[in-house]
Amino acid sequence: MMIELKVPSVGESITEVEIGSWLKTEGATVTKDESVAVIETEKATVELPAPETGTLVKILKQQGETAKVGETIAHLEVGKSEPRVATNPAPPPKVEKSPTAPARATPLAKHVLAEHDLRVNEVPATGPGGRVSKADVLHHVEQLQKEKTAASAASVENIALSAPAPKAGTSAREEQVVRMSLLRRTIAKRLVEAQHTAALLTTFNEVDMSAVLAFRQQYQEAFQKKYGIKLGFMSFFVKAVIDGLKQFPLLNAEIRDTDIVYHNYHDIGLAVSTDRGLVVPVLPDADRLSFAEIEQAVADFAKRARDGKIKPEELTGGTFTITNGGVFGSLLSTPLVNPPQSGILGMHTIQERPIAVAGQVVIRPMMYVALTYDHRIVDGKEAVQFLRRVKDVVENPARMFLEI
Repeated sequence: MMIELKVPSVGESITEVEIGSWLKTEGATVTKDESVAVIETEKATVELPAPETGTLVKILKQQGETAKVGETIAHLEVGKSEPRVATNPAPPPKVEKSPTAPARATPLAKHVLAEHDLRVNEVPATGPGGRVSKADVLHHVEQLQKEKTAASAASVENIALSAPAPKAGTSAREEQVVRMSLLRRTIAKRLVEAQHTAALLTTFNEVDMSAVLAFRQQYQEAFQKKYGIKLGFMSFFVKAVIDGLKQFPLLNAEIRDTDIVYHNYHDIGLAVSTDRGLVVPVLPDADRLSFAEIEQAVADFAKRARDGKIKPEELTGGTFTITNGGVFGSLLSTPLVNPPQSGILGMHTIQERPIAVAGQVVIRPMMYVALTYDHRIVDGKEAVQFLRRVKDVVENPARMFLEI
């Protein structure tokens, strides 16, 4: 029986997707719930599972093409395919090694394999359980490129012996044209819209991280033993931001036509960098979460975002965003507001610097923080006071518990 493989609903506001890559080729046997394709939306990437076990007989939409939600993109013949028996079968090849189980790859590795037109059994596996990881694929691609470069160099050297000398001022220059993914195009569009529709302004401050570092050092072992996760910096800043938003609610509000909409809840967006671009999963009702719940959510978001497992509904909403460029070594930046939000906090790398304390020069672990805000509804005074409150709370973690 032939069935249609259709684009599923991937979000309330999403009507069109783009085929990111096919994980299976025509004629391949697939099992029920096995991922056969990766589809990209304007918010995230989603793996499309096979509804039944069968054979992928026809692909109707190729990589890079768009499709509507509900549109058929492939045909699947249900039922296990029986191997065809040749009339004059060739003698079986000699087997020098005992057969092994079929090679498997992680979801992220599958995407990279498809991008480089490689098969999973072509790549040596070093991942857990004998699975091919993304790092394995990238290393294999690098080795292939080195071999190709070496072969090209040898060929060029032979040609150069008989070829005329190049004219002065010329050089071999190449260009590579790569189509932007739907996610990247959407990110670009929204960032430009943010600058065109909002009156964005950024204010800065610096935070002495000594107290937080001491707090983490004192309780890290007990925290990790009880909750199974490390105590990071993000939970401190989420708590501090919520404290500031409660005092300065305009930064938790948005402009809707000619109205200001105040949110009496705190859904905090956490920017996560992936190979496909920046995504911002939302932590709903973050003000109700403990330190451990925030850290667990942050780790879960980071892992699933990089594996392409974030659900589109997890990327919607949000009343304020936090982004941490410090993980990449950024010392200072001006983050862009995620519309229709009115503010975003940028964290940066911690760097030991000399500062003056009680008339003495001391070395302290310092972090620059930046608040970009929509000046249409947030005045400079409120923005500066909000950022000052975040600074005070982080430098004095006891305030998070005493609420003073």
